[in-house]
Amino acid sequence: MKKEIKLPLPPFTEETAKQKIQLAEDAWNSKDPVRVSKAYSLNSEWRNRNEFFSGRDEIIKFLTLKWQKELNYKLRKEYWAHAGNRIAVRFEYEYQDARGQWFRAYGNENWEFDENGLMSKRFASINDLAIDETDRKL
Repeated sequence: MKKEIKLPLPPFTEETAKQKIQLAEDAWNSKDPVRVSKAYSLNSEWRNRNEFFSGRDEIIKFLTLKWQKELNYKLRKEYWAHAGNRIAVRFEYEYQDARGQWFRAYGNENWEFDENGLMSKRFASINDLAIDETDRKL
């Protein structure tokens, strides 16, 4: 079996941490759960809001349901800090629910990577704010 590698690899510099963040932003904006899941280790641990789960199958399931509910999703991630194999990210995204109400979600993520550059832990704290369509930024 071929070893999975996702460049750039830790330990991260500020430049490579920002590259990793941009790759994540691009993947999430594709709204393709399988594509996104490939950045995570097979047993990656997640906390997303109040949900806890692990593994790529669960990541795909979670993201599939997420993007069925969060329509017209658009995300921006921003570098916050890094050390060794960890990166901290600030983000915001906008989406519309099935009734047409727009939301902006704000949050922070803490990421930990294995030696192959796959994310082994993702802990996300997220808050949603209902907004008018005229208040959209993304």
